Amino acid sequence: MRKGEETRVRILDVAEAAVLSKGFGGTSIDELIAETGITKSGFFYHFHDKNELAKALLERYIENDNRIYDEIFGRARELMDDPLQSFLLGLKLLSELLADLPNGHPGCLVAVICVHERAFDREIQEINREAALTWRRRFRGMFEEIMAVYEPRVDLDVDQLADMVSTVIEGGIVISKALREPTGLAEQILVFRSFVKMLFKPK
Repeated sequence: MRKGEETRVRILDVAEAAVLSKGFGGTSIDELIAETGITKSGFFYHFHDKNELAKALLERYIENDNRIYDEIFGRARELMDDPLQSFLLGLKLLSELLADLPNGHPGCLVAVICVHERAFDREIQEINREAALTWRRRFRGMFEEIMAVYEPRVDLDVDQLADMVSTVIEGGIVISKALREPTGLAEQILVFRSFVKMLFKPK
């Protein structure tokens, strides 16, 4: 990695930690400059303003989330041909990954931007919206595969069911932080896994 790229990554790492800790409004460019040890001109070489920094942070966060989902649920599908068993295994692998974080999940940039939406321009709001829709489409596809083989015990909207994956994860982050229980998110995912298991009738 080139030095310029290393500096950019360092700025993003420090900025992400700060934003997740105290919000975007509470994070100043001056503190990021001090923390990273670069000059003000060095910072503005990489990011013209705070909005551009927010966009880079959000895009990186979404890309990383999608990579994790690709790896985990892709691995589960390689191990299990059955779509329901594959999904249940994917949730278990995701729970194990998150349980390994010693201090729990640091937080979600998508959620931070939703809470403080007025502080961001329409481009960032649209990136955020598209991220939520991407996750909906991803999990809807998985549930549609399951429902082609297994009958749900109750009538349900597949989009709402797909959104529940994100709802459980975002809610699990909040509960984990509020209760200061680092494993709370991982445990919430396992509860959701049990719910999905009970939702579908055996073949």
